[in-house]
Amino acid sequence: MLSLKRVIVLSFILCFLSLQAMAAYIIIPMSDDNQRDHLKAYGLAYWVIDKGEDAYWLLNYDGGAFAFQQNTIFEAQCKARNVSYKVITDGEFLQIREKISNPEVNQEVVKLEQAPKIAVYTPEFNSKGEKIQPWDDAVTLVLTYAEIPYDVIYDREIMEDKLAEYDWLHLHHEDFTGQYGKFYKGYSGQAWYIANQKNMEKLANGLGFQKVSQLKKAVVQKIREYVGGGGFMFAMCSATDTYDIVLATEGQDICHHVYDGDAADANAGENMDFSQTFAFKDFKLEKNHLVYEYSTIDHRARKINPKSDYFTLFEFSAKWDPVPAMLCQNHTTTIKGFMGQTTAYKKSLVKSEVLIMGETKSIDEARYIHGEYGMGQWTFYGGHDPEDYQHFVNDPETDLSLHPNSPGYRLILNNVLFPAAKKKKRKT
Repeated sequence: MLSLKRVIVLSFILCFLSLQAMAAYIIIPMSDDNQRDHLKAYGLAYWVIDKGEDAYWLLNYDGGAFAFQQNTIFEAQCKARNVSYKVITDGEFLQIREKISNPEVNQEVVKLEQAPKIAVYTPEFNSKGEKIQPWDDAVTLVLTYAEIPYDVIYDREIMEDKLAEYDWLHLHHEDFTGQYGKFYKGYSGQAWYIANQKNMEKLANGLGFQKVSQLKKAVVQKIREYVGGGGFMFAMCSATDTYDIVLATEGQDICHHVYDGDAADANAGENMDFSQTFAFKDFKLEKNHLVYEYSTIDHRARKINPKSDYFTLFEFSAKWDPVPAMLCQNHTTTIKGFMGQTTAYKKSLVKSEVLIMGETKSIDEARYIHGEYGMGQWTFYGGHDPEDYQHFVNDPETDLSLHPNSPGYRLILNNVLFPAAKKKKRKT
């Protein structure tokens, strides 16, 4: 007859084995046909790791599926967010991981360990709490829709060294050259333009700068230090090329007098230092203040029919090149194009060390690029809104509930989750 002690031990073992047998995982499929809301799925993955639980990103498996241990709370979140999911056993998940580990299969499992703290660099609001600039921002829209938390920061916070508090920074469609988006010809008489210029001049003066362009140059330098120290930076539209223009023209006044009250340097745009830039080389400035363009970086003369305007994502090795593989996860490799003040980049002006992840090959342009600086990494994405082909000033913002499976917006969210794959201690 078994002793009481042995009965207790055996009962414990049987209970443990029973629990192991019942262990299960939630799989969030991300392929074209299997997911109701791709964008909300990213928010769900972020929510899981923000709760201190590990999640897994299955690169190139089922469209870049997510997986995490099953419990009733997580299932309830899937249902509440209308995210498609399925529950599988622990053994089935191990089988999936074993198949993915096959060296001949271009797939990989990436563990997501820490929810990145996110900052969106976007203009301040006026005293009534209204937006100063009459356009929206795709990243802010998708973060809100996906229910991913973020903080809004701007020049004051950056100059006060608040960037160190964040793991991931998005640059709004900013003009870092201090030329107010080069909207002078069409909008300089508009109330929003006048108010924005006054507010920016007041902000610059309050931070100890005589000109807005001087403040923006200082902000660009702070952001470069942030990236060099290990930060992740993502920029879209004009925040991409104007950022590099400022780095290349250090020490030069490139602003026409309508922007800052005095003439640009006679040699503005000459002897630019392209060794300082993140992405671009050999470009020339557009000096005419009446031309809605900053430089030759933007592939403005695209000559492509909007109906056939698509760009293609490159395929990368998930096992050997996990970073670009993560950044390109999607349920399609063909993304519908969209315009912006800076739409795309002439490939001839992209540095050789920069990784081109998306291109429109027929017209020799890059749309989606990535690189490293110091200990950090950055991504530039051309265009304004992936679901609004030609977004104009004062156009209504995009309703993402109408585009829950947007492949163009997925690229933004890939960048948001990317830092979670690298466990790092936040600076304080």
